Amino acid sequence: MRFFVPTDIYVEKNCVKNHAQNILSVGLRALIMTGRHSAAKNGSLNDVTEVLDDGNVPFLVFNEVEENPSTDTLRKATLAARDFKADFVIGIGGGSALDAAKAVALLLSNPDVDADDLHKVPDRQLEHVPVVAVPTTCGTGSEATPVAIITNHKIGLKKSIPHVIFPVLALVDGKYLASAKKQLIVNTAVDALSHMVESILNVKSNAFNRVFPEYGLKLWGECKDALLASGDVDVSLYEKLMLTSTIAGMSIAHTSTTLPHGMSYDLTLHAGVPHGPAVGYFLAAYTEVCAKFVPGDVERILSLLGLGNIGEFTTMLQSLIGTYAVTREMRDKFAAAMKVNRSKLDLVPGKISPEDVDFVYEKSLSLL
Repeated sequence: MRFFVPTDIYVEKNCVKNHAQNILSVGLRALIMTGRHSAAKNGSLNDVTEVLDDGNVPFLVFNEVEENPSTDTLRKATLAARDFKADFVIGIGGGSALDAAKAVALLLSNPDVDADDLHKVPDRQLEHVPVVAVPTTCGTGSEATPVAIITNHKIGLKKSIPHVIFPVLALVDGKYLASAKKQLIVNTAVDALSHMVESILNVKSNAFNRVFPEYGLKLWGECKDALLASGDVDVSLYEKLMLTSTIAGMSIAHTSTTLPHGMSYDLTLHAGVPHGPAVGYFLAAYTEVCAKFVPGDVERILSLLGLGNIGEFTTMLQSLIGTYAVTREMRDKFAAAMKVNRSKLDLVPGKISPEDVDFVYEKSLSLL
């Protein structure tokens, strides 16, 4: 068994201001990676830039990170960062901004690597400049993982790059959820839920790393009624949702994700489905398959969530994110690709069959 999370993580109110010196000690010139609007709207960008200004650390804001960051965007950001002579990267936002920050940090240290080559398996572990993560959504947990999910549109590929890029510092503050729309909170919370379920229903699950998802699922269960209810989520739950997300990230940092995440990437890449729902559509059926191999683990997950059976789990997920329909041709194409995806199949507890893969797709996606 192994336990390893090298990131210095703080989860508290006014986290950025409270730990200004931690940020200022990371480097001398900062590139800030973020999206176009949300970080400015929720106050996180202002909190970070005030700290940098007060500490006389020059910074460049690159606010062009899109959902599912592309290699083209990374290349553009890296060129700007090199011209600016940035020596560390601050990612502010959801998983897209944090993953993009990680990838650019690696590109800055390796000028011989092009962004389009990030998915190639290297012959050695590559260095990267330091990364600071300031998450503003309650889903990806990227602040606590070494993973960066990047899209290469030229070859029609969305997946994690084979590089270990842990942030050196993560500053997690629930107040940044205040300006988020309810459905965004729900979508990202479903992603966090998937991380924890996939971490337990995983061949890499062990006594050390199960501590994270089991505690996180209990917290998630305490939030589920608010997520299911009409109206906005009460501000009193923001900190708990962000904590749950970070715990979920720590969960997959040890185990990686399994089938639901692997299946989600095609939906996002080819149908434009947001990441959280794209994962969530497959989660209940995956749990049903795993119940054949590790029934005790499935029962534990349901118990922590306050659910009686997989049927209730399915109903809850459908209430949160609805359902999704594709053409039979698309569904068959996705299933065929997943049946040879050993990186995900080999993490499933038990000997999963091609028929099991078909079952998950058929149970999860209806036909147009």
